[in-house]
Amino acid sequence: MATQSTHIILPPPTPDVLAKAAALSVYDNVGKEVTFGSLFHDQKTIVVFIRHFFCGNCQQYVIQLAAVRNDALDAANTRLVVVGCGDWKLIQSYREITGFPYAMYADPSRALYNTFGLEESLKRTPAGQARRSYIGGSFLGNVVKSIWGGLKNPLFVGKQGNISQLGGDFIFGPGETCSYASRMKHTEDHVEVADLMKEAGVEYP
Repeated sequence: MATQSTHIILPPPTPDVLAKAAALSVYDNVGKEVTFGSLFHDQKTIVVFIRHFFCGNCQQYVIQLAAVRNDALDAANTRLVVVGCGDWKLIQSYREITGFPYAMYADPSRALYNTFGLEESLKRTPAGQARRSYIGGSFLGNVVKSIWGGLKNPLFVGKQGNISQLGGDFIFGPGETCSYASRMKHTEDHVEVADLMKEAGVEYP
């Protein structure tokens, strides 16, 4: 029998790490370069670092994130942002696939991922540990979904980002502060959306 999934919350980034990260660049869906720090300079911001843009598991997670209501975010004076490690040209297609209505950025150099200590791994949920609720279908089905994402957009193949890169879930701001940090330990390890919204004070669903 699988045991209940537990999540180890690691210490938030130090002020030096936050300052370094804030100065790094990300790119929006039209290729505009902005500093990462500008995303949370004057507002609390939930930032979800996904894996590569073809990851079927992360797509399922972002579909759940898309259900977070705009009025709930407004009431909490909070933004919701997703960052991927591939080419910014994949953002628009990704948003259409997932129905994600909020801001999305790309960090193709993975400078932010490295700065925040986000690991690389292809491991799945450990034996005996319950899988996250966003993990739907079989492992093979999720692999096929990831491959199909590339086949549907052959021009994007090779631009999805490093397939072994893991992500993480953070709450930044306002300013160079971080009140919550969770770094994935395997490929199915995003924080449950309900738990993440609770940490941010955002009503969900």
